[in-house]
Amino acid sequence: MINPRRSGSSAAWWLLGCGVLCALAAGGVHVHAQLRGPMGPLVDTKLKDFFLPGTQPDLTGDVLDPIFAPSNCTGCHGGFGDFGIDLDAEPARNWRGSMMAQSMRDPVFQAAMTIANQDAGFAGDLCIRCHTPAGWLEGRSVPTDGSLLEGADFDGVSCNFCHRLVDPIPAPGNPTEDAMVLADLATAGHLPTEYGNAGYVLDPTDSRRGPFDDVPFNPHGAEIIPSPFHSSSNLCASCHDVSNPVFERQPDGTYALGDLDKKHMTLNKADMFPVERTFSEWAQSAFAAGGVQMNGRFGGNHPTGVMESCQDCHMPDVQGKGCILNGFPERPNIPQHAFNGGNTWVLSAVHSLYPDTETKLTDSIVADANARVAELLASASDMELSRVGSDLRVRIINYSGHKLPTGYPEGRRMWLNVKFFDLMDLMIGEHGAYDFGTAALTTGDTKVYEAKLGVDAAVSMATGVPEGESFHFAINNVILKDNRIPPMGFTNAGFESVQAAPVAATYVDGQFWDDTDYPIPAGARRAEVTLYYQTTSREYIEFLRDANTTDSTGMIAYNAWVAQGKSAPAVMDQGDFQINPADFNGDGVVGSIDLATLIGSWGPCPPAPAPCPADLDGDGAVGAADLATLIGLWG
Repeated sequence: MINPRRSGSSAAWWLLGCGVLCALAAGGVHVHAQLRGPMGPLVDTKLKDFFLPGTQPDLTGDVLDPIFAPSNCTGCHGGFGDFGIDLDAEPARNWRGSMMAQSMRDPVFQAAMTIANQDAGFAGDLCIRCHTPAGWLEGRSVPTDGSLLEGADFDGVSCNFCHRLVDPIPAPGNPTEDAMVLADLATAGHLPTEYGNAGYVLDPTDSRRGPFDDVPFNPHGAEIIPSPFHSSSNLCASCHDVSNPVFERQPDGTYALGDLDKKHMTLNKADMFPVERTFSEWAQSAFAAGGVQMNGRFGGNHPTGVMESCQDCHMPDVQGKGCILNGFPERPNIPQHAFNGGNTWVLSAVHSLYPDTETKLTDSIVADANARVAELLASASDMELSRVGSDLRVRIINYSGHKLPTGYPEGRRMWLNVKFFDLMDLMIGEHGAYDFGTAALTTGDTKVYEAKLGVDAAVSMATGVPEGESFHFAINNVILKDNRIPPMGFTNAGFESVQAAPVAATYVDGQFWDDTDYPIPAGARRAEVTLYYQTTSREYIEFLRDANTTDSTGMIAYNAWVAQGKSAPAVMDQGDFQINPADFNGDGVVGSIDLATLIGSWGPCPPAPAPCPADLDGDGAVGAADLATLIGLWG
């Protein structure tokens, strides 16, 4: 077996970068950024600082078989509509409408990568590694602005890449062919010891792997190998558990810059600064510990309804064929290759920014994908409303297999909008107001579920970035807030062990919901409550626009955000709660206790903000009119 790793020295990387900088072609270059800003990066990191285990780039082109472009797959795994075959199962169409396919064309990603390169030299290598594995593995990630990427590199996370992945951790049931691949990687000293952090392993030969062991015949020429890894969340960990190797964890639990131009001391993701912990959140949940019965909430045609893996929810089983060729069976459990998550607007932006001849997107593909995103978001949580004394209690229950919301906190957030209406159905109070025109959210009077990262005093001194909250992905080294709702099976110890503990928030073991109490204003007859989710906040997109000193990617992303409705919030849950304004003690009955409360409050109301619930007509005093209203609501 050929060794899948061609180590490449730091000097070789530099020579490659210097050589290609002078030879960029005019056509097909999507990201026009310089490697360094006018003054150089804030932190003078080198490529070696971002080294991670796993299959390494093939700089000579003689180690890895080529990673085929998706266009090689669509002939048999696409075009179902032309033959009257149900599109629900078509791999090519659904993949095209996913952010996996468009991960390198994503304008928000491109803008964020530009700033990452400004902040830390070569930081874009960490980004490119997962957003276009083919481009990275075939040695086109330097310069780390993406300017050497070409053609199918912009097809993101592609078919041939995923279906050549090898489980990096030996396990019972894995293909025997995996052992030699892992042995060669171990000999080179680059075998991962854990899942995640872009430590993926690719079969150097074009041997295709997948979950089915009954493929009737092989039309590929390449070997087809049944692989349980492709039905496991461990595969998804590859790019959905991310740490920044520039930082090293200190004995006191803080994170400090390591020695530059050196690999991380341990290469263990737990010893690096945690950027995203979606896989680890799942691994510490009840979903990973045996599964959760979802009763059809997720999973499509799943035979038991017990959700265990990422694929169960994000690749639900559908009825149909995976291949258009005669002789291939129709199955009830084709994994839908849509990979839907919580991105509500970027696919539409890609559709607008790039020609359909390149993306292969159509209006119907985009519409179907966006509809699936909305459905997934609506299924991820439930809302319960109740009255507790003089407060309205809003409970949000997390039914996803990870925190809600999850992922890298690039402006992603959920919040509660609560509106109170009087007897004339006029709004008399609102919490969490959102202006759809300006995309401005009022945050001080409601619950916003989010994570906020930032820089500490040492990094601030080294970079000039102000201490505190920051969107500077490549140099953030503190978590200032993380009140996102944990999943079923949550324990504080478990989440602490994977660097995913709540910050500036408290959840008890086993809690997968959150309660927020809102005072019921005097005269309120009903409340309308909405849980909103937003993919990209105004604050984040304006940061990408304003912090960019290199190129136009930030402005492109900002303009796309505006054109697509400013990442209009999606409704996850909505409820209407009827309030009896004279039920002062919240026992569900207007009676003698409430009458006594009103009489005891007789006269002018105390100065605001002191409550005055017995002022039912809102005139600033408790009097005869309020008594008449109470009697009218008696019982």
